Amino acid sequence: MIVVDTNVLAYLYLPGRLSGAAEALLLRDPEWAVPRLWRSEFRNVLATYMRQDLLTYDNALSIYRKAEALVAGAEHDVGAGDVLRLAHDSGCSAYDCEFVALAEHLDVRLISEDTRLCKAFSNRAVPLSKA
Repeated sequence: MIVVDTNVLAYLYLPGRLSGAAEALLLRDPEWAVPRLWRSEFRNVLATYMRQDLLTYDNALSIYRKAEALVAGAEHDVGAGDVLRLAHDSGCSAYDCEFVALAEHLDVRLISEDTRLCKAFSNRAVPLSKA
């Protein structure tokens, strides 16, 4: 099991430079966990693609449903205290620290392409490009 950042889900479902890496990661380790926050972040990514005319509404909704099915049963609540402590200690956003808090709680790696997050939590977070 691994925790994946929203950007990993985006690379899996939206064409990008690391889409192949996201697909390979899913084949190697298909058990992906996420904090519930992923839903809002992923919807925001899809909305951005729609605003840029890179996705239609129907395509965006279809992609969302596929991602939702992938992580079904693997969404977790994270403790506010853990998130706030991590955000305070690292200077990273509370949003990003939700993923770190979950990885710490599950005692697994976090896969993310967020450079700042991976640097701040190098003991837990691994870039997708190096996973």
